[in-house]
Amino acid sequence: MIILGIDPGDTRVGFGVVQKDGVGLSLVESGCMHIPSAQHTVPQKLATIERELLALIHKHRPDVAAVEEIFFAKNVKTGIRVAQARGVILATCEKSGVRILEFTPSQIKQAVCGYGKADKKQVQRMIQTIFNIKERPSQDDAADAVAAALCASSSV
Repeated sequence: MIILGIDPGDTRVGFGVVQKDGVGLSLVESGCMHIPSAQHTVPQKLATIERELLALIHKHRPDVAAVEEIFFAKNVKTGIRVAQARGVILATCEKSGVRILEFTPSQIKQAVCGYGKADKKQVQRMIQTIFNIKERPSQDDAADAVAAALCASSSV
């Protein structure tokens, strides 16, 4: 089973692809989709998210997508942009026939770290440990997306 974890954002969208089989879990790929700069319009940015997500879906053929929910936005404007990106992500997965599971940040942290209020560094260390990789993931968004995929792995 292939699980695509997604951490929606307004400037970067993190992704993590995890394979679950009879032996366990393996990290296939992780990284960030970089959204065009401020000189682009919102529709252009959302179209970029859709295009890059479709490329990931076609490349990995995930069975399920684990998408992080928005829990709080200190800046309303940023919250709206993240919500727009999340809407494109959900619609793209749905149209592509990828089953969607949604998790709050605290659910994801609880599943990966055993503590729902773990910080970014704790999440990165657990991903490093679980997948036995040399270095911690350097991009928070990618690490969060891998963590979302790990959270989903216990649900599927």
